[in-house]
Amino acid sequence: MPGLPLELWITIAVMLLAVYLFITEKLRVDVVALLVMTALLVLGVITVPEALSGFSNQATVMVAAMFVLSGALKANGALDAIGEVLSRIRWRWLFLLVMLGLVAGLSAFINNTATVAVFLPLVLVATTANGWAPSKFLIPLSYISQAAGVCTLIGTSTNLLVDSMARESAGVGFTIFEFAPLGIIFVGICAVYLLTVGWWTLPNRGTPNPGETEHVGRFIAELVVPAEAPVVGKSPREALPDSAQDVDLMEVLRNGTPVHGADATIAAGDRLLVRGDWPRIDAARKAMECRFDHVPKAPERAPPRTGESGENGDKGREKDKDKNKDASRKDERLHVEAMVAPGSHLIGRTLYGMRFAHTYRARVQGIHRRQLAIRSSLDRVPLSVGDVLMLDAPADALDDLRADPGMIVLGERAQKRVKPRRAILSALIMVAAIAVAALGWLPIVASALVGCLALVALQLMTPDEAYESIDWQVILLLAGIIPLGLALQKTGGANMVAELLLNVLGPYGPVATLAAIYLMTSALTEVMSSNASAVLVVPIALATAESMGVDAKPLLIAVAFAASTSFATPISYQTNTMVYTAGGYRFSDFVKIGMPLNVIFWISAVLLIPRFFPFHP
Repeated sequence: MPGLPLELWITIAVMLLAVYLFITEKLRVDVVALLVMTALLVLGVITVPEALSGFSNQATVMVAAMFVLSGALKANGALDAIGEVLSRIRWRWLFLLVMLGLVAGLSAFINNTATVAVFLPLVLVATTANGWAPSKFLIPLSYISQAAGVCTLIGTSTNLLVDSMARESAGVGFTIFEFAPLGIIFVGICAVYLLTVGWWTLPNRGTPNPGETEHVGRFIAELVVPAEAPVVGKSPREALPDSAQDVDLMEVLRNGTPVHGADATIAAGDRLLVRGDWPRIDAARKAMECRFDHVPKAPERAPPRTGESGENGDKGREKDKDKNKDASRKDERLHVEAMVAPGSHLIGRTLYGMRFAHTYRARVQGIHRRQLAIRSSLDRVPLSVGDVLMLDAPADALDDLRADPGMIVLGERAQKRVKPRRAILSALIMVAAIAVAALGWLPIVASALVGCLALVALQLMTPDEAYESIDWQVILLLAGIIPLGLALQKTGGANMVAELLLNVLGPYGPVATLAAIYLMTSALTEVMSSNASAVLVVPIALATAESMGVDAKPLLIAVAFAASTSFATPISYQTNTMVYTAGGYRFSDFVKIGMPLNVIFWISAVLLIPRFFPFHP
C-alpha cells in the first residue's frame, strides 16, 4: 500500500468521499457526481476531455432519449389506457397477477419510475374501491418494475451504463435483447415470490374508509387561531378537545417561533401544528374553531364575446356554455393529495420560497412525511421525495397540478382522456426505434434519437415537453460519475481490487468470483445510487475477468442485475421511495420482504448466469 502512486491515493479518497455522501444524502446525487468529476479534474487525475466524457457517453445520450420516448407514451395517454384495465378487476389474486404482468411488460422498455408513477394512483383507487389494503399491492408494484428492467438493454439506465463502460474499456457489449432469456426467468422468480411467500408476509396497513379514499396516512397540519377561538388563553395541553381522538398537538408557533414554557398559553394569531389522520384533524379543527390559511382565488377568466351572429353566433353560445361550466368548476373546491416525485423541481425548496399558493392556486394544508418530524411552519419546510401534500384547490386547478412533472396526484384524481391517434403513434415510434436497433439497421442511440425527432416532427410532443420529460438529475449523475470509473481504471485501482479478489477467491474458480461481484454490487446499491455502484464495480469486473482469462460478460451481467434490483430498503431505489409513503409502510417491511428476495436473486444469479453466459464460450 505505501508504494501506491499518488493519483491512486487521490482516486481512493475521492471515491470514499463520494460513497459517504451518497450514503448520508448530505448532498443530492447529481451534485455529488459533479463534485467527484470536478475534484478528479482539479487534482490532475483525469484530463479535461476525460472529465467531460460522461456528457458524450452513449449511455447518457441514450438514457435522455429513452426519457423522451417514455414521456410521449405517458403524456399522450398510452400508459393510462393500459393501466385502466386494472380498475375493472374485482378479484384480488387476479388483480395482483394482472398488475404484475402489465408492469413487467412495460418496465422492460419504459423507465420504471414513470411506469410506477402511472400505476400508483390507479392501484390506490382500485384497491380502496374494492376494500383491499393498498399495502398488499404497492411493494409488489415496485419490485416487479425493478425485476423487469433487467430483461432488455434499455430497461434501466444502469444496463445502458454497464454496456457503455464495457464497450469503451474492453470492447465488450450487449445487444438489446441479450439480457431477455435470463431476465425473464428473474421476473418469473420475482412474480412467484410475490404471489406466494411475499403475499403472506406483506403487511396489512388497513383499508381507507369509503369516502376517504384520497387520504394515505397521518398528516402534519397547520391551523390558524382566530381571536374568537375557544382555545385562546388555554395551555397547549388543554387545547385539544376530548373528542379529538388520535390527534396530537406538536407545536404552538408564534411569529414562526415555538412557544414553550410551563406558563405558555395560546394567543390569537398563533399557529398550531397538529398530527393525525386527516378526517380527525379536520374534526379537531372545527371543535377548536380554528381555520386553515386562506387560499388564493383563481384568476378571473376573460368574459365571453357577445354580438356574434350566424355560425359565429352559435360558436359564441357554445363558448358561453363552456365559460359557465368553468365558472361552476372554479367555485368547487377539492382536497387533492399530490406526492413529490423523484427528481422533482420541488425537492429542497420551501412552499414560501417558490410562492406555491400563487403558482398553483392551491394552499398546502398538511404534509405527510415518513419518519422525519416537522416542527416549523409548513411554508418553511424544505420538501423531500415522497412527501404527500394535502392541497385545498379549485377544481379548475386540478389539470395544472396533474400536468406538473414534479408531482404525482394520488387523490381526487380524474384520469386523463386518452388521445387514441397520438397514443398509437407514440407507441409505434417507440416500437420502431426498438425494432430498428434490434435488427441492427442502426445503433440503438441513433434509432432512439430518430424516434425523438419523429415525436417532435409529428407534433406528438413539443420541444419544451421533450426537455421536461428528461430527468436531468439522472443525466447529470451519469455524466458526473462516469469519470470516476475511468479514474479507477487509469490509476490501477480496479486492477488492485481484482488482484485482491483473485488472491482470496481464485482457488475456488470464477463462479465464486461472480458471487462476490454480485454481492458487492448489491450491497452498494442498497445504500447508494445504482448507477454509482455500477461505475465502481464495472472496472473491477473487467480487470478480474482479464486477470482470470475468462469472458467478462458473466461478471458484467452480475453487476447489471445486482445494481438494477434493490429490494431491502425504501431508500435504495426511487420506486421503493414512492410506494413507501403511499402504502404507509415501515422501514422494516422492506427489510423483511426484500432481503429474502435479494438472497434468492443472488443464489439464482450464481447458478444461472454461467449457464446463459459461459466463462469460456
